[in-house]
Amino acid sequence: MTDNAILGSLGISDDEEAVYRTLLQSPHATLSELIASTSLPATRLRRHLSALERLGLLTRSVTRPVRFAPTAPDAAIEVLARQRQEEIEQARLAATMLAQQFRVTTGDASAVATVRGQVAIIQQWRRTHRTAAREVLTLDYPAYREQLRRGITYRTIYDQSALDGQETLTRARELVLHGEQARVLDGLPLRLAIADRAIGLVPLAPLVSPGERELLVIQPSALLDGLVALFEALWERATPLWPSGARVRALPELTDEDELLLALSAAGLTDEAIARRLGVAQRTVERRMRRVMTLLHAKTRFQAGLRAARLGIIGS
Repeated sequence: MTDNAILGSLGISDDEEAVYRTLLQSPHATLSELIASTSLPATRLRRHLSALERLGLLTRSVTRPVRFAPTAPDAAIEVLARQRQEEIEQARLAATMLAQQFRVTTGDASAVATVRGQVAIIQQWRRTHRTAAREVLTLDYPAYREQLRRGITYRTIYDQSALDGQETLTRARELVLHGEQARVLDGLPLRLAIADRAIGLVPLAPLVSPGERELLVIQPSALLDGLVALFEALWERATPLWPSGARVRALPELTDEDELLLALSAAGLTDEAIARRLGVAQRTVERRMRRVMTLLHAKTRFQAGLRAARLGIIGS
């Protein structure tokens, strides 16, 4: 590498970097001008220009003679750096899987493997969901809609705080209409996904966090059995949101907003909390609830919840 070459770690050869640097000094140069500037044979120069174009470091004009323009270094090199980082994360994921396979082969199987790096974690998460054959249990993670279409059963327990906002509630409602079985519970102890009761995923921080760097992958073991038992115990304690799947409305006068109001009330939320989640005034929630109670011929909210459950308006 030459003294001035700095892009080798991004997969760019010394000659390619030299051509790129020449373009930075002489934007919109023609092939003949670049040959004169770099002293490279035309064949080699064309090869380097094609490589730089594939990497996104230059563009070529559609006019004649063809002119080559460099991409701004900050943007282009940032993209290359991200691509290289993804390659490293993929290699780490592959190494983790190979190491696990090695331990199984040698009789030293571990119940828990650790996947590190955000890209590798997301890939592991998606692969586990997409290869599920029967059922996925999740704590505070929504179902994959394409998996619901495949007939995979999803049982999801949402933390109350996760349903904060009309958009989130609407998305959860749509998943339920596609078949997700959804319940809500305040203060879930962890986030979790278990596929076919054969593999469990436990992130050590929210997946959306930029600092997310580790995911526990739990194989069949007493630990995984314990997580399944924990899910089932929480499922029994959690409050159903809506019945799963599409259905005929039991009481036509009730709107989707009314049913959502009943579901949130049954989950134990106060009028103030419901108003905050729906983005309306508390007085509006109180007025809507009085209307719902009238339609259900209920004198109390508890009675309204019971009648709604009997009618299949909310889960029971």
